[in-house]
Amino acid sequence: MTESQPTANATGRHHLGGERSLGFVVLSVSDTHTESDDPSGHLARELVLQAGHRVLHYALVANSIADVREKLEPWLNDPKVEAAVTVGGTGVSSRDLTVGALEAMGGRKLEGFGELYRSISFGEVGPLAMISRASLFVLHGKPVYALPGSERAVRTALEKLILPASIHLVEELER
Repeated sequence: MTESQPTANATGRHHLGGERSLGFVVLSVSDTHTESDDPSGHLARELVLQAGHRVLHYALVANSIADVREKLEPWLNDPKVEAAVTVGGTGVSSRDLTVGALEAMGGRKLEGFGELYRSISFGEVGPLAMISRASLFVLHGKPVYALPGSERAVRTALEKLILPASIHLVEELER
């Protein structure tokens, strides 16, 4: 799937950093959903668009390190892509491979995102928040957010952390 434009409701966005529309990509990682049946991936796309940003690409791949890397690498090499969100594969089961795929791609891990996400999530789901491996990596000079696969997790991460701070983070990474 290719580029979607921001919705008309983009004027009320709140963020740190300058006024600009970022080019996002959204990659869902799941063995149980399809692109047509991916509520969390669709929610991520919707929230990005509502915030006034663009969704340049969306896809769903299987829980496979190779599939995640194969899809993300070309997207991250595209100069129009400024940030990426992955949805799913951040738990502790043997099939949760997204974080491992991003680690294998190199780059830096920014610990603060996962710490803040788990702190916020603790208020919503209690001690189960500690088993989330939600993460933020800088790959190819771009932020890549690894989110849990639930709709609640996607909404929490995007509304409370990612969308308010992404413009500032992208601007810092461009310096």
